[in-house]
Amino acid sequence: MTTDARIPLSRERVLRAAVELADAHGLRALTMRRLADELGAEAMSLYYHVAKKEDVLDGIVDVVAEEINDAVGRVEPSPEWKAAVRQRILAAREVFLRHRWAPELFETRSSNSTPVLRYYDALVGQLRAAGFSYDLVHHSLHALGSRALGFSQELFDPNAGASADVPVDLAWQLPNLVGMLSEIAHDDQDSTLGWCDDQKEFEFGLDVILDGLERLKDRA
Repeated sequence: MTTDARIPLSRERVLRAAVELADAHGLRALTMRRLADELGAEAMSLYYHVAKKEDVLDGIVDVVAEEINDAVGRVEPSPEWKAAVRQRILAAREVFLRHRWAPELFETRSSNSTPVLRYYDALVGQLRAAGFSYDLVHHSLHALGSRALGFSQELFDPNAGASADVPVDLAWQLPNLVGMLSEIAHDDQDSTLGWCDDQKEFEFGLDVILDGLERLKDRA
């Protein structure tokens, strides 16, 4: 991917190119020098539009979050609150499935992103309109965690340098964990954002939480 150098640089163009670079080669490939090469520009010229790589990372969170807000905005919401919240979250997940590097980034630097805050504000409004108190909304966001945005944080992370397999010298001490890990399988790689974050597991956890929240709301 090399973009047309004749198009003037702008912050938006730099950030869009950064997203495309990460999509094609992964987040680790995103460096200022490589980004400049992709744009057909000198590395120093990028600094007129982004202060440093950290600024690029913050900026691409905003780009992806805006894409999420646009995707959610195109969904025709269900009149039933639980189905509507589920639709919102699964629409957000579709965006992450197009940018599989993004969950890792969102886990560390999305708290100050205005588009992310707008996403959560709309989710809070959706729950409030359904009759949730602010207290129950607060509990709901904690329960949903990263699922509110469309991905789930991993219990095990074999990509971090450790294996998902239990070490052989400990296996005999951990029969239940070994039994579980020997049976689980995630075969649909197209729906996976992490080792255990495939579509089936994600929707299972989401539905368990939403069903529980519905009972709590009805008891309030």
